[in-house]
Amino acid sequence: MPTLCRPAVAVPEHVITREETLDLARTTHADHSQLPLVLRLIENTGVRTRHIVQPIEETLRHPGFTRRNAVYEAEAKARVPAVVSRALAHADLDRREIDLIVYVSCTGFMMPSLTAWLINTMGFRPETRQLPIAQLGCAAGGAAVNRAHDFVSAYPGSNVLIVSCEFCSLLYQPTDLGVGSLLSNGLFGDAVSCAVVRGEGGTGVRLERNGSHLVPDTESWISYAVRDTGFHFLLDKRVPGTMSMLAPALLTLAGEHGWNASELDFYIVHAGGPRILDDLCRFLEVEPAMFRYSRATLTERGNIASSVVFDALDRLFEDGGVEDGARGLIAGFGPGITAESALGRWTVGAPARGETLRARAGLPTPANGAVPAEGAGRTPAGAGVAADT
Repeated sequence: MPTLCRPAVAVPEHVITREETLDLARTTHADHSQLPLVLRLIENTGVRTRHIVQPIEETLRHPGFTRRNAVYEAEAKARVPAVVSRALAHADLDRREIDLIVYVSCTGFMMPSLTAWLINTMGFRPETRQLPIAQLGCAAGGAAVNRAHDFVSAYPGSNVLIVSCEFCSLLYQPTDLGVGSLLSNGLFGDAVSCAVVRGEGGTGVRLERNGSHLVPDTESWISYAVRDTGFHFLLDKRVPGTMSMLAPALLTLAGEHGWNASELDFYIVHAGGPRILDDLCRFLEVEPAMFRYSRATLTERGNIASSVVFDALDRLFEDGGVEDGARGLIAGFGPGITAESALGRWTVGAPARGETLRARAGLPTPANGAVPAEGAGRTPAGAGVAADT
């Protein structure tokens, strides 16, 4: 049965804090009629720090869509390979054992997709299938897991590499002055994440069922306007309340599997903002601590789009995982309004083949065989998070 292994995650070296974001809003938009509302909304996101691919001075300049997209391509090619190598090491697989690469990103465009470049430059087999997903936004992380699950179910024993590359800071538009746009400027961050779904073996989430749900007539709530200056992110004020529409779909999916979505052992969900998590607690009738990994991602890295579910899952691994057989939910939410959800059990696979592959990826191998923690500088799960909610 397919197993989603430990993700590898990397964030850029440039950091902007909440205080710096608020100061920028005050100075850049001093005469904005709704500035107090904007400041309050940014404060309420709970985001303390975000990582961006360029220094803030460069981020605030708009050199045109051509230059922006060139930065996206260059940064993706510079940052993705190392994360791919770590994810393969976590899964204890060689790149020639990968049968499909799913690439998700909504913050830049390449054709051929980065999948072709990865196959050509990293030694994947020429027969490796490619599945780029570009227009599901933040839901694409969940969709990538689900499409990998579908592929491995159709081709037993195959292996899928998922790559998420989100440079949200490259979408900054200085002329977009709506409240939703200004809020987005203080919410989104940049990240690269990769994970492998193994057809056989592996430690992680053994995927059992997946599902999709689209809320009718909500296409305009989260969208891009594509203009000469690039992608302009549009966010409707009704979006924070969408869990009232999506939580029933999660309950239904679990019920069809014979599970109660309110009684699972772990939850890895997209942290679009604090209200998403607060409402899920209420509608699913679970304690806030059940979303501690997603909330920690939001606090320390902001909304990193399709990478959120992988960063949150990595935090579960870093925390030692859960008991073998524990039941859980993975869910991504995004434009549509769409939910992409998966159910699975935690499984502890056979001991890794692994020192050779870990060494190849530049990872130390502990004496006890445990996977070393990633994400230096992270707050331990749950620590210092409640104050932001």
